[in-house]
Amino acid sequence: MSDASGYGRHGWSGALASLVLAVLVLTGTPVHGGEATTGAGVAWEQLSPDQQKLLGRFEAGWAALPPERQARLAAGSARWTTMPPDERAATQQRFRRWQDLTPEQRGLVREQFQQYQQMTPEEQAQVRKNFQRFRQMSPEQRQKMQQRWRQLTPQQRQRLLEQRRGMRPGAKPQPRPRP
Repeated sequence: MSDASGYGRHGWSGALASLVLAVLVLTGTPVHGGEATTGAGVAWEQLSPDQQKLLGRFEAGWAALPPERQARLAAGSARWTTMPPDERAATQQRFRRWQDLTPEQRGLVREQFQQYQQMTPEEQAQVRKNFQRFRQMSPEQRQKMQQRWRQLTPQQRQRLLEQRRGMRPGAKPQPRPRP
C-alpha cells in the first residue's frame, strides 16, 4: 500500500528509518550509547520513544535481528534524534543522491571509500583538502578540470596520480597498517 507522499505505508517514518539504516551502513557504526557492543544486542524496551517511533518498522522482528545490527540501528537512531534540522536535511539529501545511484555506481563509491580507509592520515587529509578546493571552484573551472582529465590517456592519469601522491612512477601504494 502506498500513500500520497510516495513513501509507502510507513510514510516518512519508513523513509527516515531507511535513511538511518543507509547512514549506518555507510558509516559502519559499531556502538550504542558510546559503549562497545556485546553479544547481547539492544532490547527494544531500551530504545527511547523517539528511537522506537523512528525504527517502528523493525519492531516486530527486532528480537530476531543480529545484535550488531540492533546496536547499529540503535546508535544511528540516537544520532538522528539529536541532529539539528539543517543537519537532518543535509543527510536526507545525501541519502536521496545515494538512492539515485545505479548499483554499479554504489559499488564504485564503496570501493573508493575502502581505498580512502587504506590511506595514511596524511593522505586522507590531502584528499579532504583537494575535495574542499574542488568544491570552491566555479562550475566552469570544474568543467575545465574534468575535460582536461578526460583527455588524458590512462597512463598519463596514472602518472599524474602517482606524482600527486609523491610516489615513484609504477610503484604500488602500500596499505596502511591496521592497529
